[in-house]
Amino acid sequence: MTADATSASVGGRLTTAYPRHVAGKVAGAAVSLLAVLVTGFFLFRMIPGDPVRFMTGGRPVSAGQLATYRQEFGLDLPLWQQFTDYCGKALTGDLGTSYQFNAPVVDKITEALPNTLLLTGTAFVIYTVLGILLGTRSAWRHGRLGDRLNTGLALVLYSLPSFWLGLLLIVTLSVGIGPLPGLFPTGGMESGGKEGLAYAVDVAHHLVLPVVTLVAVEYGQTLLVTRSALLDEMGSDYLTTARAKGLRDDLVRRRHALPNALLPTVTLIFINLGRTVAGVILVETVFSWPGLGGLFYQALTVPDLPLVQGLFLVFAAAVILMNTLADLIYPLFDPRVGR
Repeated sequence: MTADATSASVGGRLTTAYPRHVAGKVAGAAVSLLAVLVTGFFLFRMIPGDPVRFMTGGRPVSAGQLATYRQEFGLDLPLWQQFTDYCGKALTGDLGTSYQFNAPVVDKITEALPNTLLLTGTAFVIYTVLGILLGTRSAWRHGRLGDRLNTGLALVLYSLPSFWLGLLLIVTLSVGIGPLPGLFPTGGMESGGKEGLAYAVDVAHHLVLPVVTLVAVEYGQTLLVTRSALLDEMGSDYLTTARAKGLRDDLVRRRHALPNALLPTVTLIFINLGRTVAGVILVETVFSWPGLGGLFYQALTVPDLPLVQGLFLVFAAAVILMNTLADLIYPLFDPRVGR
């Protein structure tokens, strides 16, 4: 069989197998989303606290008034009926009304989503690029001092709790230590009263510490995955052939080794991209960032069941969607996956 015939045979198998691969992954995503819907409903009803008592603001109320509140929000219905109502509405895009804000859950999520995307999206781009660059450099010079320092620092930072690192940065760079003054705001997204360019600069100023926290904690994972994958490729015959052709070491790394080594990193990038929508609850809480993570923490303290369930569903759906896209794109890099 000629090389052209072999290539056509492989391409034909991929063409026929890929639709089945897509159908299987989409079906799996739908089942996962249904499981999230069920889990989110029952899980958060185990949280201690009475949302009706919260809505009264601690004022003394009669049993009749409490019963009216429960009836208004459907909390007097049997649990199975609450569940069927919740599923039916969720499938139509209605996630209910927030107890504490007295507003549609979808509106609250839409309002906070851009703030989360600004924070975690900025951090995502920085720690992804930084992790790939440093991981590539460490793998190509593995065993040297720079490699040991890079991997050691990445492991230390990756193991740190993000909220602890955030508090440490607030103490040192916001509050200040001794003669060192605070350089950044302690929290929030803006100081208020600014417009135009001054507003953009103010938001960027508030963005520095939470982004640094996320980058410091997250870049190590990308670095370690990229380094490990590239080390596996470095002994391959095609790299030896490329060097024998007289290609510079830098070209061999960038044009040949790195594209093949990035396959595991692509999956990790899509997973992290899904987590970008979810945000980082603890970091947003520590820095009082008005995003989905901070909103989720507020909802848990009530508990605001519709808001908690809606946010949980959005978080999980984002991760499931990105994982599914990674599974669908992966065969384009490695046709063996889609067979």
